[in-house]
Order: sequence, then structure tokens, then C-alpha cells
Amino acid sequence: MSLLLTLPLLVPLAGAVLCVLLFRSPGAQRAVALGVSLAHCLAAGALFAGVRGGGVAAVQVSGWPAPFGITFVADLLAAVMVCAGAGMGLCIVVYSLFVLDRGRERFGYYPLVLALLAAVCGAFLTGDIFNLYVWFEVMLMASFALMALGGERPQLEGALKYVTLNLVSSAVFLSGAGILYGRVGTLNLADLSLAVDTHLSPGLLTAIAMLFLVAFGIKAALFPFFFWLPASYHTPPAVVAALFSALLTKVGAYALIRVFTLVFVHDIGWTHPVILALAGVTMLTGVLGAASKYDFPKILAFHIVSQIGYIVMGLGLFSVMGLAGAIYFMIHNIVVKTNLFLVAGIARRLTGETHLDRLGGLCRARPWLAACFFVSAMSLAGLPPFSGFFGKLALLVAAARTGHWTVFAVAVVVSFLTLYSMTKIWNYAFWKPAPEGMPDPAPGRDTETDRAVAGMLIPVTVLAAVSLLMGLGAGPCMRLALDAAEQLLDKGAYIRAVLGEGAA
Repeated sequence: MSLLLTLPLLVPLAGAVLCVLLFRSPGAQRAVALGVSLAHCLAAGALFAGVRGGGVAAVQVSGWPAPFGITFVADLLAAVMVCAGAGMGLCIVVYSLFVLDRGRERFGYYPLVLALLAAVCGAFLTGDIFNLYVWFEVMLMASFALMALGGERPQLEGALKYVTLNLVSSAVFLSGAGILYGRVGTLNLADLSLAVDTHLSPGLLTAIAMLFLVAFGIKAALFPFFFWLPASYHTPPAVVAALFSALLTKVGAYALIRVFTLVFVHDIGWTHPVILALAGVTMLTGVLGAASKYDFPKILAFHIVSQIGYIVMGLGLFSVMGLAGAIYFMIHNIVVKTNLFLVAGIARRLTGETHLDRLGGLCRARPWLAACFFVSAMSLAGLPPFSGFFGKLALLVAAARTGHWTVFAVAVVVSFLTLYSMTKIWNYAFWKPAPEGMPDPAPGRDTETDRAVAGMLIPVTVLAAVSLLMGLGAGPCMRLALDAAEQLLDKGAYIRAVLGEGAA
């Protein structure tokens, strides 16, 4: 298990270093990135199989015992998230092979993508708060460089907004971690889970919890800290936006779930209703922003905010069904939202446009692209039998069981507004005739474009199929999510894996 826990970090890190050494050869970088992405998926799959079969696993780096050394821990939630991150990384690399310009390749696109994947996996697997901060910073540096890569004015403006708000988040995060360490003397998550109640008064612990809620809420784009995301995510190329939508906000949501199920559970009657209220407002704010826009990537960017609300809703409900719904919904959303951004990238490649008024005719010209969009869009809206329906159903059942009817109603209304947004894109970009002056998107106009689109459709088709399979196979997927949720609420297994059998 020591090897399995470290491989998902070491493989992409080694690939990033190798790509840097091959900076004079873009072709070699592409080959390395593809091979490393495949190896990363295999390493993530092996880790998942080990955790699924053997329970929570932990490794102490260099043999230093916890809580003094660097700890990596994998429970079911962490293992599933690592698999999702590796899978999205492979899809992004494959898509990039057909769409990325040589300028971005020469300036380090593939090393940055692999470094970002390593940082994301590090955040999922770390067992202490300080190293979570370190991985967040590595992730921030790589994502900032990716967003600014190309040097276009909108990209630079978006990158500045992105990095400024995330630096504020990092400062708040570090302040909370400093207070915790100063009062408790440890930042190991398992050790903190045992120590906070005896070293901190309830009021101070709640104040620290709010610091972490703000820090991770900014990174997850939770209300009222979300405004950096729709101002920046539409500016980079679609493949970069797809990578960001898949992973960055989900790391923030994962961090919220981790600390508010393991450490800050001293007053769930106060902290978690606050989280639930923020989730409801986040859902509503994001979907209203999406409904008001007529630009393809901007609509999708606002929907990232809205869908984060559903994930955090499950945490706020703080029940097995609520957390299971949040986990299932998070994986579904990673797959679906990534695919929608990739579809938007193909639409732009075919037409040169992203505004819905200047799009049209894609259903007749590219029926397979339209089918992949339809599957992902209806899944995002939550229509049966697609994956989004079952994630939302689990969250609604959890809300009904716990009597939270207000957030139940908000989730239903937001689902209908999401359907409106997706139908708007379908009607404008795919169903209505192509507007006068728009380039003909049908095959045969440009052989090079046709070859590129055929390659770009490979990951789009795979992700649409995964979304459909998650819906048709909702039973096994939800069983896995329920098992992961039960592990989260039973802290003992996590604590024993890190600190030893006598710890909890």
C-alpha cells in the first residue's frame, strides 16, 4: 500500500519533470504526457482496488511516525477522487493532442497539466492540513500559469482575478492552520480529530471552523466567494477550462467535506446549518447567472457555481444519504461538466464563435457532437435515466428525511432552471438553423478541421458514455458512495489507519 499511495503523486510529477527536460521537442512532450496519463490512470485504479478491498490505508513518509511526519491517507472518498482526477487528466491530454497550438506546447503546457494533476492527487491523499496547504499552492501556481498561457488580454485579466482571490483564500487558510497549530500543537487530521475538543473551547473552535469554511469556500466557489470563477473560467482555451472545471473547485469541495466530517464536528447544530444555507444560496445564485447569459462558456462557468451548491448541500445535511449523494453528484459533475466544456471547444473550433446568437445548425451538421452534448446536458439538468438525476434524487431524499424542506425546494427549482439553460444552448447552438455568415460546420469543408474534430470527439464520446453508464448503473455507483459516506461518518477507521489500532 505504501507504493500504491505514492504512485498517483509520483507518476505525474515524474512526467512533468521529463516534459520539462524535453522542452525542445513538442512531439516528445505529447508522447510523454499521453503515456504518463495512462500510467496515472493505472496507478489510481490500483489504489482504488487496494482501498476497496483492504479498507483505509495510510503511509508515513520516511518512516516518521504520525503525527510528526508527512502522512498520506486513502479512504474510499480519496481513492475515488484520485481515480476521477486521473481519468479527467487522460481525457484532457487526448483532447489537447488535437486542439492545442504549438505556442502553448513550447511554453510548458504539458508539464503544467501534469504538475496540476500531481497537486490535485496530493490534496486528495494528504493526511495533514499543512501539506494540504502546500498542495493547494502548487495547484494554484500551475493553474495560474495555464490560465495565463498564451498571453491574450482576456486571459491575463481572468488570471489576475483568479490568482488574487485564491491568494486571499490561501492567507485565510494559513491563518486558520496557524491558530490550530499554536493551540493544539498538531496539524495531522487524525490527531486533530482527537485533540481539538480537549485543547480548544467550543467558541474558538467554531471561529477556526469558519476560517476554514471561508478558505475552502473561496476555492470551491461557494457563495458569496464565487465571483472570481465566472470572471475567469471563460477566458482560457476550452480544454484548460474543462480541466479547471473538473478538478479545481472539486478539490475545495473535497477539503470542506474532509475537515467538516473529521475535525469540525463539535457543534454540527450550528456549523452545518450555516453550510446548508450557503449551499442553497450558491445553487440559486449560480443558476440565475447561467440563465441570464448567452455565451456558451459563460453559461457553463456559472453552472460550476450552481453545481458546487448541490455538493455542499450533502455536507450540510450531514447524514449518510446526504454525503453519499454529495459524493455521487461530485463524480457525476466532474464527468459531465468537463464534457460540456470540451463540446464548447469543438463548437468554437467549427464556427469560431461562442455566443449563442452566432451559433446554429450543429445538430444537422454534427449529429454525433449533438448527441454527446444532449447526454451531458440532460444529465446536468438531472433528467432520468442520466447520472445527474440519481445524484439529485439522493440529495432530495436526504433533505426530506431530515426535514430541510427549504433547501429541498431550492434544489428542485434550480434543477428546472438548469434544464432551461441547457435547453437554451440546445435550441440556439444545435437546433436552430445556422445564422447567416457563420462558417459551415459540416464535414468536408476543411480536412484539417475534420481530423481535429474527429480526435477531439474521442474523449467527448468516452465521457458521455461514462455519464450514461453512471445513470444506468446507478445502483452499484450509489452503493460505493454510501460506503464512502459511512467511512466519513465513522472516524475511527481513518484515525486507526493513521495513528494505530489503539488510537480510537
